Amino acid sequence: MDVEGLERERQRLCAQIAEVGDFRRGSIAEIYRRCGKSNCACCEAEHPGHGPRYLLMTKVEGRSRAQDLLPGSELTKVRREVANHQRFRQLVQESVEVNEQICAARPIDGGEVDGERAGLKKKSSKASTRRSRPKSRG
Repeated sequence: MDVEGLERERQRLCAQIAEVGDFRRGSIAEIYRRCGKSNCACCEAEHPGHGPRYLLMTKVEGRSRAQDLLPGSELTKVRREVANHQRFRQLVQESVEVNEQICAARPIDGGEVDGERAGLKKKSSKASTRRSRPKSRG
């Protein structure tokens, strides 16, 4: 694909990113657990346990967090937001790949100034007149 085609692809991806909508990171866990009461049905081997209980699992500053979710509209909303985050991440990855192709395909524009690359600091031709202080002996 030529540079113009890659730039059109990048614009398409950026437009899709803008349309993702609300999103949040994390995953949803569906938990079944046993209560521990000896006379409860959950103690039987074939019983799955009490539940389901839904948790939004996230990691913030290296620590795992779990947030209870209510079944119904809250769970549906959070599932949609987590799915939107996955879509956002996928689109960003595709955008990065297209940008890397653009960078590789774009010709070098000859942006040199006085034999030096544009944006790079030139070395001074004059030596510094500053001298260090003599060390005191004592």
